[in-house]
Amino acid sequence: MATDLAPAAPGAVADRARYDRATAHLDAPLAIVDLAAFDANAADLVRRANGKPIRVASKSVRCRALLERVLAMDGFAGIMSFTLAESLWLARSGFSDILLAYPSADRAAFAELTADPKLAAAVTVLVDDPAQLDLIDAARGGAETVRVCLELDTSLQLLGGRVRVGARRSPLRTPEAVGALAELVQTRPGFRVVGLMAYEGHIAGVGDRIAGRPVRSRMVRLMQDRARAELAVRRAAVVRRLRQVAELEFVNGGGTGSVESTVAEAAVTEVAAGSGLYVPRLFDNYRAFTGRPAALFAQPVVRRPGVGVVTVLGGGYPASGPAGADRSPVPHLPAGLRYDPQEGAGEVQTPLLGAAADDLLVGDRVWFRHAKAGELCERFAELHLVDGDRVVETVPTYRGEGRTFL
Repeated sequence: MATDLAPAAPGAVADRARYDRATAHLDAPLAIVDLAAFDANAADLVRRANGKPIRVASKSVRCRALLERVLAMDGFAGIMSFTLAESLWLARSGFSDILLAYPSADRAAFAELTADPKLAAAVTVLVDDPAQLDLIDAARGGAETVRVCLELDTSLQLLGGRVRVGARRSPLRTPEAVGALAELVQTRPGFRVVGLMAYEGHIAGVGDRIAGRPVRSRMVRLMQDRARAELAVRRAAVVRRLRQVAELEFVNGGGTGSVESTVAEAAVTEVAAGSGLYVPRLFDNYRAFTGRPAALFAQPVVRRPGVGVVTVLGGGYPASGPAGADRSPVPHLPAGLRYDPQEGAGEVQTPLLGAAADDLLVGDRVWFRHAKAGELCERFAELHLVDGDRVVETVPTYRGEGRTFL
């Protein structure tokens, strides 16, 4: 399948040689982060954000050492977390300004949050329904005020709502609906509205330059142009309404794929990004930017079944989302390898086809890119940080620290 092939980037041969030298003392499977690429991607995100701060999406990093690294750079401020348990763990680890980007039903974590003034000051939770407030109150372990962020539905709706483009997230769509919930929160003891989040996934997470599919690419661009224009007007109106009710500390929007258009809106005070640090394969299809693959994993060649084919150990690490070829990792180095369409990426072994297979020996490595960013870290306990042709540090992932939040 064409989607199993990735074009060789300039310098790919040299990169493969560097990675092989850097990790020669280690046994594969293993995962690395190329620090030069990581830092260059971070700098490019800051350039694209044009002076507005970037909140780091922790689900796309899932490594405390790398979260610390990027947050030490100018232009980055705060974390966007994905579970309440993760948020509290990060807060206890010394991180601050943590925005939980998804509603939670973790009663034990809410009990801890509301009983600890330091945690309550560090973590903001997401709310889009009064029932979530009821759950928090029922779980309270103390009287600390809960910092609340409301979420706006950003989807593009056509034909009177009969056609929807975008993720099914918040039920709050209009200034009236958001304002009404904000008033309820503000008048309810123990809660305070401090922010608004509006993630336009159909813009930030959908590539508009799909290799070999010019018609689809054009359709995506037309959809995104219309969605941007509609959302900019509606988001501004929602923010005006919210500011009548609460003193907002932030208005968060966007993601790696929409940084430029999101920060262009005056109503938005910060943008979220995370995948753009690792640049997984799903982020190859954007016109606005070109990142450097920074996170890769290596699988060892364990068999040579015949001419033009080798077998590597494991590798079947699919990404979340609609099942399809684009959710599989892609063989990256050496260039020119592809999956056997009858087997794909396997749980225990993965045959790879292509002329490059004949130059690989048992024990050699094939370097892969995951389809998404942080999900790679659920497969590995450690990330080996590569600088040039050396591993300069080995750091644990969330999983390596015994944390599997999702």
